[in-house]
Amino acid sequence: MALATFPLFLAATPLFSPATAQQARPPAFAVCAGCHSTQVGKTAFGPSLHGVSGRRAGTLAGYAYSPALKASGLTWNAKTLDRWLTDPRKTVPGTKMPFNGIQERKAREQVVTYLLTL
Repeated sequence: MALATFPLFLAATPLFSPATAQQARPPAFAVCAGCHSTQVGKTAFGPSLHGVSGRRAGTLAGYAYSPALKASGLTWNAKTLDRWLTDPRKTVPGTKMPFNGIQERKAREQVVTYLLTL
């Protein structure tokens, strides 16, 4: 009897937890995708955003970060990404990122949530 119910258990059990499963790319990420890749090791105009969660700002090998970002002391998490995406130049004066931020809170939250799953 237990074996007969096992396939039902598997069908109802997600393979990935919601905390680690990659979220769908939100529409507001389009402004980021113009300069950033989400693929491992693929640097474009900006560094790859793959694995950004928990990474210290300015440390991804192979990208020439501004001295200001390298010295910022930031580690990317929900709070720091939200602050950064609100106003990068205010968060890290001297950054070379030419981006004015995402002012709409809900859109910014969606991008942060997405970035944390990469």
